[in-house]
Amino acid sequence: MIRRFGEAVQPDVTYRMRPGAYAILWSGQKVLVTFQKEPIPEVQLPGGGIDVGENVLSALHREVMEETGWSISSPRRLGAFRRFTYMPEYRFWAEKICHIYVARPVLRRSAPTEEGHTAIWMSPAEASEALANEGDRSFLDAFFRYNRR
Repeated sequence: MIRRFGEAVQPDVTYRMRPGAYAILWSGQKVLVTFQKEPIPEVQLPGGGIDVGENVLSALHREVMEETGWSISSPRRLGAFRRFTYMPEYRFWAEKICHIYVARPVLRRSAPTEEGHTAIWMSPAEASEALANEGDRSFLDAFFRYNRR
């Protein structure tokens, strides 16, 4: 059973399955997150939807690059969670299955290529407070609870 975060399921809504891959990007001192300006300004773990025919790790690398401009190494899966939400940028309700990884950011190749995204380095405590998504925050907090330095 995958833990659910966020809004309750609305019985009168049809949800479209939307799997995604997201990363806790840990440098050893700071966490790299992304600020998304639209449709709702919020801080998120870098990542996003897995395209049809794409595997989870390929999606993770692509999404992190698009949203932060960084390449990553050594992704390790931490788990997954489910959330039901409206996605205004796509104009549909989604059942999101969020696969969460931890990875090491290794090289900044460019500015974020996805419009409206800004990469930001934060302390783990700052990131936990800033993350807009309860599921992201839960995985981040659990990672640092079990991996204190």
